[in-house]
Amino acid sequence: MSQRAPLLDAFLSALVALGLFAPMVGLQTTVGVHGIVLVPRPFAVAALVGAVFVLRLLVRLWQARRPPEHAGVGRIGRAFAGLGPYLVPALLAAALLMPWFANRATIDLGVLVLTYVMLGWGLNIVVGLAGLLDLGYVAFYAVGAYSYALIAENTGLGFWSCLPAAGALAALWGITLGFPVLRLRGDYLAIVTLAFGEIIRVVLLNWVSLTGGPNGISGIPRPTLFGLRFTMSDEPGTFAGFFHLAPSPMQRQIFLYYIILVLALLTNWVTLRLRRQPLGRVWEALREDEIACRSLGINITTTKLTAFAVGACFGGFAGAFFATRQGFISPESFTFMESATVLAIVVLGGMGSQLGVVLAALVMIGGPEMFRPLADYRMLIFGLALVVMMVLRPRGLVTERRPSVTLRRNAGAIPAAMIAEGRG
Repeated sequence: MSQRAPLLDAFLSALVALGLFAPMVGLQTTVGVHGIVLVPRPFAVAALVGAVFVLRLLVRLWQARRPPEHAGVGRIGRAFAGLGPYLVPALLAAALLMPWFANRATIDLGVLVLTYVMLGWGLNIVVGLAGLLDLGYVAFYAVGAYSYALIAENTGLGFWSCLPAAGALAALWGITLGFPVLRLRGDYLAIVTLAFGEIIRVVLLNWVSLTGGPNGISGIPRPTLFGLRFTMSDEPGTFAGFFHLAPSPMQRQIFLYYIILVLALLTNWVTLRLRRQPLGRVWEALREDEIACRSLGINITTTKLTAFAVGACFGGFAGAFFATRQGFISPESFTFMESATVLAIVVLGGMGSQLGVVLAALVMIGGPEMFRPLADYRMLIFGLALVVMMVLRPRGLVTERRPSVTLRRNAGAIPAAMIAEGRG
């Protein structure tokens, strides 16, 4: 590599940063005597552009001196591989015990993280295992939420009775999406799934007679524990009254936390079981080479439809939980940013990796909450952290893959150097 190449690359990066930061950071709007006034901030722009130049130069120099054999696996990958047998039980124990040692805000954050973990595991079936890029996964999330809300509102059934119906309807819509995209791959598949997500949102927004339109649906029934309601009274039929406890809002929060934990663990268990079954191996074969699958006589239509249906089913379960937790839903909760966030969790964690989804959800959902006191800078810090991670770990946090089926019991993992970037 030429000695001028890092300098040229750093200069071009700084030039791009100048074009981005000049209007966004260099101009600040303030209210003056005659209205809104633009105040230039050249020193802030210069500092950011200089930082981009220096950091990009350091990254290129580091990449030039890094041994090529360390480019695939790396020390971080080996560390995750070594800690895997211990990290999973530790995370599970922490998840089980956390509500008894945390305040309400921490429990709410735990519920949010587990919801995205469940969504990530559901999308991981479609993207990580089957290799089908889905940018409209929020549609199944919305179908599950609205299905539960409408069924519970019109039939009077409880959460546990409506949950299978919400998952089944989401799976049906997953199959509905699967049929038109059977011949599509890559960018074209992403565009169609993105359009599908927006179509669902627009339908929810305009079908006022059924969904309430922009006003949404309120008064959604809360889940119960064997018929015991969680209220602020100790009358008969309530959780506090049955166990002779003082009513507290923490009781319902802890109950909701364990519901989403059980649903997430169920998603993980089913995914791992399916991955070891012939269906899961067919999904992975489809991800690697669709033409080879056809030459082996594999039914591509059934394979793709099952991937969409199973992934959508778990998205519907998560949507039903979201509806019962919030007690109110509206189309504003199911925008494209939700799909982008879930997809980012799958990609950053390492496509096809269950543990990677958990770690990425902790970073992406829990990370911004940790920097909430730095309200003006937390998104900047978060974005910088994502850029650094994608430079150091372009294949995600967990890059190694365990074969679904092995001839030996203690077979090693597939290193990242043998896995194509972006393919899993």
